[in-house]
Amino acid sequence: MKKLWVLGPLLAFLALVVFLFRGLFSDPTEIESALIGKPVPAFEMVDLFDTDKRHNGELLRSGQPVLLNVWATWCPTCYAEHQYLNQLARQGVRIVGLNYKDERDGAIRWLSRLGNPYEVTLYDPDGMLGLDLGVYGAPETYLIDGNGIIRYRHVGDVNDRVWSQVLGPKYEELRQ
Repeated sequence: MKKLWVLGPLLAFLALVVFLFRGLFSDPTEIESALIGKPVPAFEMVDLFDTDKRHNGELLRSGQPVLLNVWATWCPTCYAEHQYLNQLARQGVRIVGLNYKDERDGAIRWLSRLGNPYEVTLYDPDGMLGLDLGVYGAPETYLIDGNGIIRYRHVGDVNDRVWSQVLGPKYEELRQ
């Protein structure tokens, strides 16, 4: 019986080593979402530019795929991806922005200065929709099909590599 007690710490140590070793080879941008295959949570959000205007889930159920991009002015990676989002929008990719835990005036100045790739920008100053989506931080981008179902979640910036290897093929597949 004493031998089993001695093996306990050794087994716990080995389990910890296996857990940490697996983490060395995982991609931090591939975080599972419990919402994949499920509808975007119900919401009613104000428009960033016009607080009298409200949007709900119908915005994301237009029959065409859409990228829901979570961004903020306090996010340096959002700045890095912004020009690429402008490029995608010019190519006809439908993008809805979710301004996340940000100052409204600063966000409007940001879009005026850097260009606005968003068809609509939802304003989420308290992060409530972000919380419902399971947002870890900005930027995150959700690929949503024409029925408002979340098909993919990308954590990190959208750039040429991410678009050509991951998001673009999935977006085109949903357009078929």
